[in-house]
Amino acid sequence: MLAIFSIVTAEILPIGLLTSIGADFTISDGMAGLMMTTPGLVAAVAAPVAIVAAGRIDRRIMLCLFMFLLVLSNVLVAFAPVYLVVLASRVLVGISIGGFWAIAAGLAHRLVPEAAVSRANAVIFAAVPLGSVLGVPAGTLLGEIAGWRTTFVVVGMLATGVLGMLVMSLPPLPAQQTIRVAVLRGLLRGIDVRFALLTTFLVVLAHFGAYTYVTPFLEQVTRLGPGMVTLLLLIYGAAGILGNFLGGAAVERHPHATFGCAAALLAGATLLLPLLGQWQAGALVLLIVWGIGYGAVPVSSQAWFTKAAPDTPEAASVLFTASFQATISLGALAGGFVVDRGSPTSVMLYGGLTAILVIVVVSTHAMRRSRSDREALPRG
Repeated sequence: MLAIFSIVTAEILPIGLLTSIGADFTISDGMAGLMMTTPGLVAAVAAPVAIVAAGRIDRRIMLCLFMFLLVLSNVLVAFAPVYLVVLASRVLVGISIGGFWAIAAGLAHRLVPEAAVSRANAVIFAAVPLGSVLGVPAGTLLGEIAGWRTTFVVVGMLATGVLGMLVMSLPPLPAQQTIRVAVLRGLLRGIDVRFALLTTFLVVLAHFGAYTYVTPFLEQVTRLGPGMVTLLLLIYGAAGILGNFLGGAAVERHPHATFGCAAALLAGATLLLPLLGQWQAGALVLLIVWGIGYGAVPVSSQAWFTKAAPDTPEAASVLFTASFQATISLGALAGGFVVDRGSPTSVMLYGGLTAILVIVVVSTHAMRRSRSDREALPRG
């Protein structure tokens, strides 16, 4: 969990520092948003490439290697003389994310009894909102006090500590399967896998298209100072932890309803922010709703992929990681396009409308599944 926390924090840390980094290198918020776009695109490619290239190599060795790359990337960005070096360091972040997630996301069934897998996944994926509740706001606060470069030094030190813990505490994890490209290609033919890909694509596009630029929104529309922005991000992250455990508890029994409710909360929050986010109370309430909604997404999405490919959990994790990370990049890129040509308000509307599409897709799939189940029943 701590390793996932480090990776998530390193990936989304720039969200709270976009303004400072942009000012330091004299670039726009949209250009600074490339710090979010680059790792996701690289991770989407790294996930399948890493797992196929790893072959029969012990997964413990691979996890330690990817964590070392995370350490190196934070050192590079902390001492980057120009923005191009920052982007180069984010490539290493992407490789680390793609490889680590592709292996770690499917490890629960190897580390705990079968009956505890759902709970274990909820604990693992709690690191995602925890990275928001502690990583991003704490990084933002540290950036205000000591500068954004110091923030990356601290994250690099955290990653170094995690690397040491992995080396000392992880048991040997020999490869159980050799994942080949043909296996991944075969999974893509499944209807449930395609549904998982589409819903993940849309909901992550909606979230990161808007959330990447939530700091400019709170500064320019809600007119909050840096301290209040940090506080609201902390509250958002706490709500995300709650959403993660609620989603993890519900997704096994009510998969469609869980994903649909998460998308509905996300859509409602982002569509109402331009109206109610002008006031602190409105922004606070809507960020809580947003946090609960998105907090349920990663664990629900992983559950869908695992359910769609129960015989190849590692391959399912690869598809989950690749789709999730690619869409983080596309969301940040699309959001940057909207922000540079519109405003932070416009990007919230974009996120909300995209989230509505998720509800439509989930509802359609649920109705088709229900009809299929009825037709499969024996007729007396």
